[in-house]
Amino acid sequence: MLNITQSKIDKKERIPQLDSFRILSSRTNSRALIKLLYFLGVIGMLILFLPWTQNIRSFGNVTALQPNQRPQTIHSIIAGRIEKWYIQEGQFVKKGDTILFISETKEDYLDPNLVKNAESQLKSKEFSVKSYFNKVSANDNQIDAAIKSRKLKLEQAQNKLLQANLKVQSDSIDVTAAEVNLKVAKDQLDRMEKLYKDGLKSLTDLETRKQKMQEAKAKSISQQNKLISSQNEVLNAKIEIQSIQADFNDKIAKYESDKFSTLSNLYDAEASVTKLQNQFVNYSIRSGMYYILAPQDGFITKAIQSGIGEIVKEGTEIVSIMPSDYQLAVEMYVEPMDIPLLQKKQSVQIQFDGWPAIIFSGWPGITYGTYTGEIVAIDNFISQNGKFRVLLAHQENTPNWPQQIKIGAGATTITLLNEVTIWYELWRKINGFPPDYYNNKVKQNESSK
Repeated sequence: MLNITQSKIDKKERIPQLDSFRILSSRTNSRALIKLLYFLGVIGMLILFLPWTQNIRSFGNVTALQPNQRPQTIHSIIAGRIEKWYIQEGQFVKKGDTILFISETKEDYLDPNLVKNAESQLKSKEFSVKSYFNKVSANDNQIDAAIKSRKLKLEQAQNKLLQANLKVQSDSIDVTAAEVNLKVAKDQLDRMEKLYKDGLKSLTDLETRKQKMQEAKAKSISQQNKLISSQNEVLNAKIEIQSIQADFNDKIAKYESDKFSTLSNLYDAEASVTKLQNQFVNYSIRSGMYYILAPQDGFITKAIQSGIGEIVKEGTEIVSIMPSDYQLAVEMYVEPMDIPLLQKKQSVQIQFDGWPAIIFSGWPGITYGTYTGEIVAIDNFISQNGKFRVLLAHQENTPNWPQQIKIGAGATTITLLNEVTIWYELWRKINGFPPDYYNNKVKQNESSK
C-alpha cells in the first residue's frame, strides 16, 4: 500500500475482524520479490528490442512441379461396354500398356467389317474418279480433233472459195470477150447487109454472117450463164464455210458440255472420295480406341469404373494414374494482403506433415527440421478459397526433400521477409498492417527519386 492518505483502513470498525485482512496485514514485504519484478521488467523491455524476422505463414499441400507429372484420370474417348480388364489397382504400367478393352454400343458402328467395307467403298469411288479423269481426257481429245478437223475443212472451203473467185474472174473475162465478139459480129453483119444492098455481096455471104452473129450472141449468153454459175459457186463456197464453222462450233460446244458435265461428276466423286477417306480414317481410329492404353509410365491408383458389361459414355473417367517420374513441389495459399510481398526466386521454409520440426518463425537460424523451397509461380487470379496460389519448388544447394513424401500430403510454409524489432512486429500485428509495409513504401519512394 502506498499510505498516501491519513485515514488508516485498519482503524475502521469490523475490518480488523475479517480473515482476509488479518492474512494480508500479517504478510511481510519482501524486497527480493520487488527486485525480481524490476529485473523481469527490464528483461522484458530488452526483449522488445531484439531482432525479429518477419514472415508469412501459410498452409498448402504437396504436388508435382509439371502438370504432366500430377495425378490424372484416364477417360474413354468413345462410348462402349467394358469387356475385359488387364490391370489392377496399385499396378505399375508403362506407356502404351493396355488397361481395359471395351466393345461398341452405337448402332452406326456395330458392323464387324465396318472398316473393310468403308475401304471397299473408298476404292470404288477412287476408280470412279479415275474413270471421270479418263472421260475428261477423251473429251479433250475430241475437242482437239474437232478443232483440227474444222481447220482442215475451213482451209478446203477457203480454197474452193478462192477457186470460185478465180473462175468468176475467168468467166468475167470470157463474158467480156464474148461481148466484144458479139459486137464485132454485129458490125460485120451491118456492113454485110450494106454490101448486099449495094450488090457487092451475095445472099449466101449475108446469111453466113448472120449465122456467125447468132453464134457470137449465143456464146455471149453462154458465157454470162457461166459467170452467173461461177458467182453462185462463190456464194455456195461462202455458205459452206459458214456451215462448216457452225457445224464444228456445235460439235465443239457439245464436247465441251460433255466435258464440263464430266468435270462436275468428277468433282462430286472427289468430294465423295474425300468424305469416304475421312470416314475410313475415323473408322480406323475408332477401332483402335476399343483398347484404352496408359498415356505414360505410372501406378494405377484407383479403378473408377468396375465390373464387366458396364456401359461407359464418352469422356467417362475410367481409372486414375499417378506418374512414376515426377518432381515434388508445394502449392501454398497466401492472403491477398501478403501477395505483393512475394516474388519469384524468393526462399520459403517448409514443414512437411509427418516430419517433426522445431520452428521459431522469428528466428530462422535456430529452426530445425524444415526444408527450403523457392517460389517458381504466383497465380494472377484468386482461387476459390479467397487466397492466391503460390507454387514452390526445391531450391538448389539446399538439403533434398524427403523421398518418402507423397503427393497430396500437407505442408506448412514460412516465407521469410525483412528483419525488424519485436516491439515493431507487435505494434504491426496489433494494428493489422501487412509485414514490411512501411519499409516497402520507403524503398518505393527512394527508387522514385
